[in-house]
Amino acid sequence: MTTTEAPPAGGDDAPATGTAAACHAEAPAGEHSGPHGYSHQKDQHLKRLRRIEGQIRGLQRMVEEDVYCIDILTQVSAGTKALQSFALQLLQEHLRHCVAQAAVQGGDEIDAKVAEASAAIARLLRT
Repeated sequence: MTTTEAPPAGGDDAPATGTAAACHAEAPAGEHSGPHGYSHQKDQHLKRLRRIEGQIRGLQRMVEEDVYCIDILTQVSAGTKALQSFALQLLQEHLRHCVAQAAVQGGDEIDAKVAEASAAIARLLRT
């Protein structure tokens, strides 16, 4: 199996990870209303996630076929980078849509969205 490089962040198929946080902090978890920041590229995101899923399945095959450990580690790195790139794209869309919308509303909403985005960034940095 050959090494597959993850597409650069910000590209049409750039992956983003993180939570599917919505723009409406007052809605109960899992019941966020309105379009999410990623909604306009949902099909592209799903296509990208399926490609990442294929990379992970490829890792399973590599282990089953007793492929050299360094080659497997190279593929692990490619999968990790693909997920990180997906997460960054999703975060960027959240900032552009949800946080920007909160900024227009002002008040406590912007503070909540900035705190939410900061927590998501902190989770990404821990990985």
